[in-house]
Amino acid sequence: MERKFILTCGSTVDMPYEYIVEQREIPVIYYTYQMNGEVCVDNMDHPKGSLDAFYQKIADGGMPSTSQINVDSYLNFFREQAKKGPVLHLAFGSGMSSSVFNAVTAAQMLKEEDPEAVVHVVDTLGSSSGYGLIVDEAADRRDAGMTLEEVEQWALSVRNTIHHQFYSTDLTMFRRGGRVSGPAATIATILGICPIMRLNAEGRIIAYDKVRGKKNAQMETVRTIEKHIQNGHDYSDKIFISNSHCPDDAQSTAALLRERFPKADIRIYDIGTIIGCHTGFGTVAVFFFGDEREL
Repeated sequence: MERKFILTCGSTVDMPYEYIVEQREIPVIYYTYQMNGEVCVDNMDHPKGSLDAFYQKIADGGMPSTSQINVDSYLNFFREQAKKGPVLHLAFGSGMSSSVFNAVTAAQMLKEEDPEAVVHVVDTLGSSSGYGLIVDEAADRRDAGMTLEEVEQWALSVRNTIHHQFYSTDLTMFRRGGRVSGPAATIATILGICPIMRLNAEGRIIAYDKVRGKKNAQMETVRTIEKHIQNGHDYSDKIFISNSHCPDDAQSTAALLRERFPKADIRIYDIGTIIGCHTGFGTVAVFFFGDEREL
């Protein structure tokens, strides 16, 4: 079926380049990060071993930092995409980055520059593969022939029903980023305590519980999912799992989910460099459609 608009997103969807760009044909604007003074582009193309090297630098004491995408970069990106047709840009959530506001500004500037250009921007309130989940579902609707406006309204209506449920076995970057205090992180590491976290209705991280040990963290995560997932154990939609350099933990979490939600389409992805700058290694996140997220 002929597509009626161009769907675009940012590189923080934490899904493979080959899938998003090549298979789904979704143009991507790339974030950048700095590692030990070197500016790097998060182009989503991670050759074998590159993410291992990235997380090893963090383990060795590297201090990564991320930057917003500026207005000029968005303007150039939108200008190029708008030549092909109307554009719907699903943006990385405002609870994690204010880049979306630069995207809105750029879209307004392009409209002033070219009144025929059509660029709509949606704040997904999502992050990592949860952001990827709404982009992937939007691509399904684009390919089914829905209009830009129809997909835009769908995205606005469901963005707060995509749950982001995660736990971490390493608090190094959470401590460095100020989300966990130094003493608390040290005690947690000694005792093997794992914080249980989620994104709230504003797309911000909430640490709402803590358990001792990885297995307990996985079980508590699954129990929380059971409370909120649509249609309970009959859930038959997509569940995305992302992990930061801990694939075995992602696989064991997936095994628990397959037992409880046998009809679900469960996929495992890597947390890329931008989100990884903030999580460090040892984080497993699960994304699914559920009830409305709370504050």
